[in-house]
Amino acid sequence: PYAMRARMVLVNENIDFDIFEISLKEKPAELLKISPKGTVPVLVTKNEVIDESLEIISWAFNQNKKSTFHKLTNSEIDFANTLIKKNDNEFKNALDHYKYHIRYPEKTKQNWRADCLFFFDILEKQLSNYEFLISNDVTYADIAIFPFIRQFSNVDLEAFQDLNYNKTKAWLSYCINLDLFKKIMVKP
Repeated sequence: PYAMRARMVLVNENIDFDIFEISLKEKPAELLKISPKGTVPVLVTKNEVIDESLEIISWAFNQNKKSTFHKLTNSEIDFANTLIKKNDNEFKNALDHYKYHIRYPEKTKQNWRADCLFFFDILEKQLSNYEFLISNDVTYADIAIFPFIRQFSNVDLEAFQDLNYNKTKAWLSYCINLDLFKKIMVKP
């Protein structure tokens, strides 16, 4: 999900880049040389190595001052960043326990799924106010968060469909069907 969101913003901002598929089980020496963390995504520019997806997104926006993503007010940016932080920390931790529930036998798969739903409550509330998470236009917050919700849905699609978060499910469906998402899912 981290690489997906970085690629989507790079594509949206019309920034040319090369994609290399990386097996995180067999990390290439070249990746570790460039970024000792050994995580993806990694963007190598003329001047720096950026190995955090949100930093890549920020870098991309700074390259293109005429971004096609909805312009946000300062308070909307603050809220978007708070929402993304909650996604990247609390929700991602709960999602990993749900996704890899076999590794965490202290709870059932259903209990781990239930631990994720606090974030769906937040998303559903936001989507009751707007078509997207921050406004009535797609913003970087939607792009930064939806790959994780997609990952959640793919753990158990039937259980996901049974959840009573209709606005969130419709939002996810819309995001998955964006041409931008389809472009980045093409294998290099």
